[in-house]
Amino acid sequence: MPPPTAGPRPSPGKEERKTKPRRPLLRRILFWILKAILAFLAVSIGMVVIYKFVPPPITWTQIGDVVEGHGVTKRWMSISRIDPNMARAAIAAEDARFCTHHGFDFTAIEQAYARNATGKKKIRGGSTISQQTAKNVFLFQGGGYARKALEAYFTVLIENIWGKRRIMEVYLNVAETGIGTYGVNAGSMRYFKHDASQVSPREAAQIAAVLPLPKKRAAIDPRGFTRRYGNAITARIGTVRGDGLDACIR
Repeated sequence: MPPPTAGPRPSPGKEERKTKPRRPLLRRILFWILKAILAFLAVSIGMVVIYKFVPPPITWTQIGDVVEGHGVTKRWMSISRIDPNMARAAIAAEDARFCTHHGFDFTAIEQAYARNATGKKKIRGGSTISQQTAKNVFLFQGGGYARKALEAYFTVLIENIWGKRRIMEVYLNVAETGIGTYGVNAGSMRYFKHDASQVSPREAAQIAAVLPLPKKRAAIDPRGFTRRYGNAITARIGTVRGDGLDACIR
Protein backbone atom coordinates (compact mmCIF):
# COMPACT_ATOMS: atom_id res chain seq x y z
CA MET A 1 0.00 0.00 0.00
CA PRO A 2 1.54 3.31 -1.05
CA PRO A 3 2.30 5.80 1.75
CA PRO A 4 -0.10 8.71 2.00
CA THR A 5 1.05 11.80 0.23
CA ALA A 6 1.84 14.83 2.39
CA GLY A 7 -0.43 17.83 1.98
CA PRO A 8 0.80 21.17 0.70
CA ARG A 9 3.20 22.88 3.04
CA PRO A 10 2.27 26.38 4.25
CA SER A 11 4.36 29.11 2.79
CA PRO A 12 7.06 30.44 5.10
CA GLY A 13 5.49 33.89 5.08
CA LYS A 14 2.11 32.66 6.29
CA GLU A 15 3.66 30.44 8.94
CA GLU A 16 5.75 33.32 10.31
CA ARG A 17 2.71 35.57 10.44
CA LYS A 18 0.73 32.96 12.35
CA THR A 19 3.44 32.20 14.87
CA LYS A 20 4.74 35.75 15.40
CA PRO A 21 3.78 36.67 18.98
CA ARG A 22 1.83 39.88 19.56
CA ARG A 23 2.68 42.11 22.45
CA PRO A 24 0.07 41.94 25.20
CA LEU A 25 -2.46 44.78 25.18
CA LEU A 26 -1.32 46.09 28.58
CA ARG A 27 2.26 46.25 27.42
CA ARG A 28 1.27 48.22 24.32
CA ILE A 29 -0.77 50.66 26.42
CA LEU A 30 2.15 51.21 28.78
CA PHE A 31 4.43 51.77 25.80
CA TRP A 32 2.19 54.53 24.42
CA ILE A 33 1.81 56.09 27.87
CA LEU A 34 5.60 56.20 28.19
CA LYS A 35 5.89 57.81 24.76
CA ALA A 36 3.29 60.42 25.72
CA ILE A 37 5.12 61.23 28.97
CA LEU A 38 8.46 61.59 27.19
CA ALA A 39 6.86 63.81 24.54
CA PHE A 40 5.29 66.00 27.25
CA LEU A 41 8.62 66.34 29.05
CA ALA A 42 10.42 67.28 25.85
CA VAL A 43 7.81 69.87 24.82
CA SER A 44 7.40 71.40 28.28
CA ILE A 45 11.13 71.72 28.93
CA GLY A 46 11.60 73.12 25.43
CA MET A 47 8.93 75.77 26.04
CA VAL A 48 10.48 76.79 29.35
CA VAL A 49 13.90 77.15 27.72
CA ILE A 50 12.47 79.24 24.86
CA TYR A 51 10.51 81.51 27.23
CA LYS A 52 13.69 82.20 29.16
CA PHE A 53 14.62 84.44 26.23
CA VAL A 54 11.35 85.09 24.36
CA PRO A 55 8.18 86.70 25.79
CA PRO A 56 5.31 84.19 25.96
CA PRO A 57 3.13 85.08 22.94
CA ILE A 58 -0.23 84.23 24.56
CA THR A 59 -1.64 82.42 27.58
CA TRP A 60 -4.72 80.31 28.15
CA THR A 61 -6.26 83.09 30.27
CA GLN A 62 -5.75 85.56 27.43
CA ILE A 63 -7.33 83.12 24.99
CA GLY A 64 -10.31 82.91 27.36
CA ASP A 65 -10.69 86.70 27.28
CA VAL A 66 -10.59 86.67 23.48
CA VAL A 67 -13.27 83.96 23.36
CA GLU A 68 -15.45 85.95 25.77
CA GLY A 69 -15.10 89.04 23.61
CA HIS A 70 -13.03 91.16 26.02
CA GLY A 71 -9.98 91.40 23.82
CA VAL A 72 -6.42 91.47 25.14
CA THR A 73 -4.25 94.51 25.86
CA LYS A 74 -0.61 93.91 26.79
CA ARG A 75 2.61 95.90 26.49
CA TRP A 76 5.75 93.92 27.29
CA MET A 77 8.42 95.85 29.16
CA SER A 78 11.75 94.47 30.35
CA ILE A 79 12.33 94.36 34.09
CA SER A 80 15.29 96.70 33.66
CA ARG A 81 12.86 99.42 32.49
CA ILE A 82 9.99 98.74 34.92
CA ASP A 83 10.25 100.97 37.98
CA PRO A 84 11.75 98.90 40.85
CA ASN A 85 8.83 99.92 43.07
CA MET A 86 6.56 97.70 40.99
CA ALA A 87 8.50 94.53 41.77
CA ARG A 88 8.73 95.59 45.41
CA ALA A 89 4.98 96.13 45.53
CA ALA A 90 4.42 92.65 44.05
CA ILE A 91 6.73 91.11 46.66
CA ALA A 92 5.01 93.07 49.45
CA ALA A 93 1.56 92.00 48.29
CA GLU A 94 2.05 88.49 47.00
CA ASP A 95 5.24 86.82 48.21
CA ALA A 96 7.45 88.36 50.90
CA ARG A 97 9.88 85.40 50.80
CA PHE A 98 10.19 85.41 47.00
CA CYS A 99 13.98 85.77 47.07
CA THR A 100 14.60 83.07 49.68
CA HIS A 101 12.32 80.18 48.74
CA HIS A 102 12.81 77.76 45.85
CA GLY A 103 9.36 78.12 44.35
CA PHE A 104 7.20 77.03 47.30
CA ASP A 105 6.63 78.95 50.53
CA PHE A 106 5.75 76.13 52.91
CA THR A 107 5.32 78.55 55.81
CA ALA A 108 2.64 80.45 53.90
CA ILE A 109 1.00 77.19 52.84
CA GLU A 110 0.80 76.02 56.45
CA GLN A 111 -0.64 79.36 57.55
CA ALA A 112 -3.24 79.28 54.80
CA TYR A 113 -4.20 75.70 55.68
CA ALA A 114 -4.56 76.58 59.36
CA ARG A 115 -6.71 79.60 58.56
CA ASN A 116 -8.92 77.69 56.15
CA ALA A 117 -9.37 74.89 58.69
CA THR A 118 -11.06 77.31 61.10
CA GLY A 119 -14.03 77.55 58.77
CA LYS A 120 -13.75 81.31 58.52
CA LYS A 121 -13.55 83.18 55.26
CA LYS A 122 -10.96 81.44 53.15
CA ILE A 123 -7.76 83.22 52.17
CA ARG A 124 -5.43 82.57 49.24
CA GLY A 125 -3.69 79.25 49.30
CA GLY A 126 -0.17 80.50 49.85
CA SER A 127 0.83 80.46 46.18
CA THR A 128 4.16 82.12 45.47
CA ILE A 129 4.93 84.46 42.58
CA SER A 130 6.79 81.54 40.99
CA GLN A 131 3.69 79.33 41.18
CA GLN A 132 1.45 82.07 39.86
CA THR A 133 3.83 82.67 36.97
CA ALA A 134 3.91 78.97 36.10
CA LYS A 135 0.11 78.87 36.14
CA ASN A 136 -0.34 82.09 34.18
CA VAL A 137 2.11 81.17 31.42
CA PHE A 138 1.61 77.44 30.92
CA LEU A 139 -1.76 76.48 32.41
CA PHE A 140 -5.37 77.51 32.80
CA GLN A 141 -7.17 79.06 35.74
CA GLY A 142 -9.11 76.87 38.14
CA GLY A 143 -8.83 73.11 37.99
CA GLY A 144 -8.16 70.60 40.73
CA TYR A 145 -5.29 68.46 41.89
CA ALA A 146 -4.14 67.65 38.36
CA ARG A 147 -3.69 71.34 37.55
CA LYS A 148 -1.92 71.93 40.87
CA ALA A 149 0.45 69.04 40.13
CA LEU A 150 1.31 70.52 36.73
CA GLU A 151 1.74 73.93 38.37
CA ALA A 152 4.26 72.43 40.80
CA TYR A 153 6.11 70.76 37.90
CA PHE A 154 6.40 74.00 35.91
CA THR A 155 7.35 75.91 39.06
CA VAL A 156 10.35 73.62 39.57
CA LEU A 157 11.32 74.07 35.91
CA ILE A 158 11.22 77.87 35.87
CA GLU A 159 12.98 78.15 39.22
CA ASN A 160 15.87 76.09 37.87
CA ILE A 161 15.93 77.32 34.26
CA TRP A 162 14.78 80.94 34.46
CA GLY A 163 15.95 82.16 37.84
CA LYS A 164 14.29 84.77 40.04
CA ARG A 165 14.84 87.86 37.91
CA ARG A 166 13.30 86.28 34.80
CA ILE A 167 10.40 84.87 36.84
CA MET A 168 9.60 88.35 38.16
CA GLU A 169 9.96 89.86 34.69
CA VAL A 170 7.51 87.39 33.18
CA TYR A 171 5.13 87.71 36.13
CA LEU A 172 4.99 91.50 35.83
CA ASN A 173 4.21 91.16 32.13
CA VAL A 174 1.59 88.38 32.13
CA ALA A 175 -0.30 88.95 35.40
CA GLU A 176 -3.84 90.14 34.78
CA THR A 177 -4.26 93.74 35.96
CA GLY A 178 -7.83 94.29 34.77
CA ILE A 179 -10.42 92.79 32.46
CA GLY A 180 -8.54 92.05 29.24
CA THR A 181 -5.45 93.89 30.54
CA TYR A 182 -2.22 91.98 31.10
CA GLY A 183 1.01 93.13 32.64
CA VAL A 184 1.86 96.08 34.82
CA ASN A 185 2.84 98.25 31.85
CA ALA A 186 -0.57 97.87 30.21
CA GLY A 187 -2.16 98.33 33.63
CA SER A 188 -0.21 101.53 34.24
CA MET A 189 -1.25 102.88 30.84
CA ARG A 190 -4.88 101.97 31.57
CA TYR A 191 -5.09 103.45 35.05
CA PHE A 192 -2.50 106.25 35.16
CA LYS A 193 -1.92 107.17 31.49
CA HIS A 194 1.83 106.56 31.60
CA ASP A 195 4.03 103.49 31.27
CA ALA A 196 5.43 101.36 34.08
CA SER A 197 8.88 102.91 33.92
CA GLN A 198 7.69 105.82 36.05
CA VAL A 199 5.13 104.43 38.50
CA SER A 200 5.21 105.93 41.96
CA PRO A 201 5.17 103.71 45.05
CA ARG A 202 1.49 104.58 45.49
CA GLU A 203 0.64 103.65 41.90
CA ALA A 204 2.64 100.43 42.09
CA ALA A 205 0.78 99.49 45.27
CA GLN A 206 -2.59 100.21 43.66
CA ILE A 207 -1.76 97.92 40.74
CA ALA A 208 -0.52 95.20 43.11
CA ALA A 209 -3.74 95.49 45.12
CA VAL A 210 -5.85 94.35 42.15
CA LEU A 211 -3.73 91.28 41.30
CA PRO A 212 -5.68 88.75 43.41
CA LEU A 213 -9.03 89.72 41.78
CA PRO A 214 -8.26 91.71 38.63
CA LYS A 215 -11.75 91.31 37.16
CA LYS A 216 -13.42 92.74 40.25
CA ARG A 217 -10.99 95.44 41.42
CA ALA A 218 -9.73 98.64 39.82
CA ALA A 219 -6.47 100.41 40.56
CA ILE A 220 -7.84 103.85 39.81
CA ASP A 221 -9.94 105.47 42.54
CA PRO A 222 -9.97 102.24 44.61
CA ARG A 223 -12.59 101.84 47.32
CA GLY A 224 -13.15 99.76 50.42
CA PHE A 225 -10.82 96.78 50.84
CA THR A 226 -8.85 97.56 47.68
CA ARG A 227 -8.07 101.06 48.97
CA ARG A 228 -7.01 99.79 52.40
CA TYR A 229 -4.98 96.98 50.87
CA GLY A 230 -3.22 99.43 48.56
CA ASN A 231 -2.35 101.64 51.51
CA ALA A 232 -0.86 98.65 53.36
CA ILE A 233 1.22 97.67 50.32
CA THR A 234 2.51 101.23 49.95
CA ALA A 235 3.73 101.10 53.54
CA ARG A 236 5.48 97.76 52.95
CA ILE A 237 7.40 98.84 49.84
CA GLY A 238 9.98 100.64 51.93
CA THR A 239 10.37 97.56 54.12
CA VAL A 240 10.98 95.37 51.06
CA ARG A 241 13.72 97.70 49.90
CA GLY A 242 15.24 98.34 53.31
CA ASP A 243 15.33 94.67 54.32
CA GLY A 244 16.69 93.52 50.94
CA LEU A 245 13.66 91.35 50.19
CA ASP A 246 14.10 92.24 46.51
CA ALA A 247 17.85 91.51 46.44
CA CYS A 248 17.51 88.64 43.96
CA ILE A 249 16.11 90.90 41.22
CA ARG A 250 18.23 94.01 41.62
